[in-house]
Amino acid sequence: MFAGTSTHLPFKLNMSGVIPPIFASSLLLFPATIANWFGTSENFGWLQNVAASLGIGQPVHMILYSALIIFFCFFYTALVFNSRETAENLKKSGAFIPGIRPGQQTAEYIDKVLTRLTVWGALYVAGVCLLPEILISQVRVPFYFGGTSLMIIVVVIMDFMAQLQAHLMSHQYEGLMKKANLRGYGRSGQLR
Repeated sequence: MFAGTSTHLPFKLNMSGVIPPIFASSLLLFPATIANWFGTSENFGWLQNVAASLGIGQPVHMILYSALIIFFCFFYTALVFNSRETAENLKKSGAFIPGIRPGQQTAEYIDKVLTRLTVWGALYVAGVCLLPEILISQVRVPFYFGGTSLMIIVVVIMDFMAQLQAHLMSHQYEGLMKKANLRGYGRSGQLR
């Protein structure tokens, strides 16, 4: 509530974006790369087994990949969003959440809500990133995009649509203003 009107806080289901899959894939590719470099010598032959188990489409890779995605969703959200700062900003502006005291209790409530959202968002991101791997490795569907690519494509399309709607609205607004001027309203807002 703010100044007698009700509004909302802009929480998203996926506040971390595409950062968690990028970090997770980077961390999984690093040991596989090291294993491929040093796995050819006699003393490090076991590294070839590690590299094979960490290959894309392998069960160990999928489990580690989804676990790292979920971890980085929580980690990145904790870095980007500060519930205490948000609670203090609400308190300073005179806004409050109905039924929750301003200050520390508001921060705890926001943190609880954000944690619940992040659980579902992390599962969503892990599912979107694992689905193409499952389709490629298990079902043998020739799918050429990874989960991160799909997320980037969707975000770019959504941003394009939002910009297009804003552009169309600005042109409709100008058209309405011109029509208003044609009907006898001058720029000063007085009737002629």
